[in-house]
Amino acid sequence: ERNDFMKIIKATEIDKNIIDMISNEWMLITAGDEKGYNMMTASWGGMGEMWGKDVAVCVVRPQRHTLKFLDNAERFTLSFYGDDKAIHQVCGRKSGKDCNKTQLTGLIPSYIDGAVTFEQANTTIVCRKLYRGQINPDNFIDKSLLSNYTDGDYHYVFVGEIEKVIIK
Repeated sequence: ERNDFMKIIKATEIDKNIIDMISNEWMLITAGDEKGYNMMTASWGGMGEMWGKDVAVCVVRPQRHTLKFLDNAERFTLSFYGDDKAIHQVCGRKSGKDCNKTQLTGLIPSYIDGAVTFEQANTTIVCRKLYRGQINPDNFIDKSLLSNYTDGDYHYVFVGEIEKVIIK
């Protein structure tokens, strides 16, 4: 096992700024299992407390190939790779429908509790799905935000209970 340099912590023990991690470092949202998975780059999301649980929230547009994996999985991961954007250049621009992103990036999959992450991640958040919904344009108070949806491709929102955080 190559993951012997990893440590499992609680969500409340993450010592980095999660807003900075998501918006500047970016993350991979990954869902699936050993039989098949897909990952995508994301720079929107959040973490906090809901329903008495530590949770992570991620959003996925309907046309993304990762959505079908999220819909069919019980768990998903959010993984972070530092400032190197090479992985995100592939996973944010190419579709797993058309290519093998694992081969293109050199990522090494690691299977944890029915979820997938990658050995190169410096932080992986393993989540169990609690909620799925879709953003409704009628519910925007600030209508200027609708400019994010000129194609009408409103994100699906996933809230997952954070079961563990794995750090290097």
